[in-house]
Amino acid sequence: MATAAKKTEKKATGDVKPLTKNQIIANVAETTSLTKKEVGAVIDAFTEEIKKSIGKKGAGTFTLPGILKIEKKFVAAKKEKKHIENKLKPGTFYDRPAKAAHYRVRIKALKNLKESV
Repeated sequence: MATAAKKTEKKATGDVKPLTKNQIIANVAETTSLTKKEVGAVIDAFTEEIKKSIGKKGAGTFTLPGILKIEKKFVAAKKEKKHIENKLKPGTFYDRPAKAAHYRVRIKALKNLKESV
C-alpha cells in the first residue's frame, strides 16, 4: 500500500527535479530584470543576514515574512545512562553515552508557504 502512495505522489509531481542555485538566479534575474551577477550578490547578502541573525551575537531567529522562520534552540547536556533496557530486543541492555550541550537550528514553514502546498 505504501508503494501505491509513492507512485501516485511521483505522478503528481511529474518527476521534477529541484532547481539548482544557477537556475534560481536565472529565474529571479528574468523576473526582476536584474543581471545574474546582481541577483547572486543579493542571495549572498541574504545568506549573510541569516548567519548574523542566528549567530552568537544575533537575535537567534530570522523570519522571512509569510514564508519561513529560522530559529536557533539551545539543547541542554544529557548525562550518560547505564544499563538501559532495549525495548526492541527485550532482555538486552545497553549504555547511552553522555551528550554535550549544543544548539539546534529549526526551520518552520509559515502561513503562505503552508497554503501553497
